[in-house]
Amino acid sequence: MTPAREAFALPLTFLTVVLIGAIRLTTPVAIVPPTLFSLVLGSILMTVFIQSGTLDPSRLVGGDRSAWANTNGLLALVALFLANAQVISRLTPDSGFPALVVGALFLVTLLQLAAAALDRVRCLRVWGVTLLSAFVLKFIVVATLAGPADRPMARALQALVEGLTFGNFSQPVERAAAGYLTFAMLAVYLMGLVLLPCLQHSALSQTKAVLLPPDS
Repeated sequence: MTPAREAFALPLTFLTVVLIGAIRLTTPVAIVPPTLFSLVLGSILMTVFIQSGTLDPSRLVGGDRSAWANTNGLLALVALFLANAQVISRLTPDSGFPALVVGALFLVTLLQLAAAALDRVRCLRVWGVTLLSAFVLKFIVVATLAGPADRPMARALQALVEGLTFGNFSQPVERAAAGYLTFAMLAVYLMGLVLLPCLQHSALSQTKAVLLPPDS
């Protein structure tokens, strides 16, 4: 990994994700930090990335590196953690039954990823599909159900869903550009994940040899 990629590309990419994810296009525009639940999930996700080889923290922080290099690496790790939490927070509805459903989706997916011990490619593939699913749920499904019911069919659908879930689907109203801004945030975030220093194949093979028992 080049010094420019470590010192500039990674931190700036993930800090851009943090900034974009904090913007809420309400009236007036608000800046919202990640929720406590998303911080917990972001911590689990960091563990999943390290376990799958998506992230090799020893290539960012280690005893064989200079103090300045370790500072740059630590900044990249902190930026990644905050970006993880902010992405999860942005894709989770603000309240009610939708927030419960999407939060459970993230929690179950991360626990399954941690238990499955997938490799880098499969881990990123599953995580990307999960993010896309959460995006569709929040900005298409929930936005449609929570939007203004200006037609009899829409009002009937809202009443049916709220009756089945025993909850209110109402969410803070954001401008239409919020979905496009969030989609751009996801694109930048996934690009940053691809740029992460991953575990080398030889090191990954040695790790598996230590963790897995020999065949009897």
